[in-house]
Amino acid sequence: MIVSPASPDARVARPGADLRQPRHSHGWRAAAIPMAICAGLALALPACSSSGNAALAAASAKTCQQVGAVLSDGPDPTQDPVGYAEAQILPLRQVHTSDSQLRTAISRLASSYAAFFADNGKSEAATSAVLAAAAYMNKLCPGAGAGT
Repeated sequence: MIVSPASPDARVARPGADLRQPRHSHGWRAAAIPMAICAGLALALPACSSSGNAALAAASAKTCQQVGAVLSDGPDPTQDPVGYAEAQILPLRQVHTSDSQLRTAISRLASSYAAFFADNGKSEAATSAVLAAAAYMNKLCPGAGAGT
């Protein structure tokens, strides 16, 4: 190998100079192993999380179907909103899910229906709570039919 004096690999031979390769010259080889491991993990982790997300999505879809079935039962909410709210409380509390967001939404909806029923539908705060809880439920479970 011919090295020109301007080349970064050029070394001046001085008495007592160490002409061995510097330690960092094998840096690309040493870095290749961790980079390969990281690349392998980057490919493997999304596969794990996507299968986990798929299972969670399937469970959430099943829960949303249960919520939709619960909300479709009972009196007509436009004719008897208080009776409808009363009819939803216990069945909603019997729906269970591992999805924390969905569990919170179901609990809020059941609690807001209970407050609406307790006030006989006369409190603006209770009505607003039902509307907010229903909007959140419908965001998580489009088409569930939550409302008053």
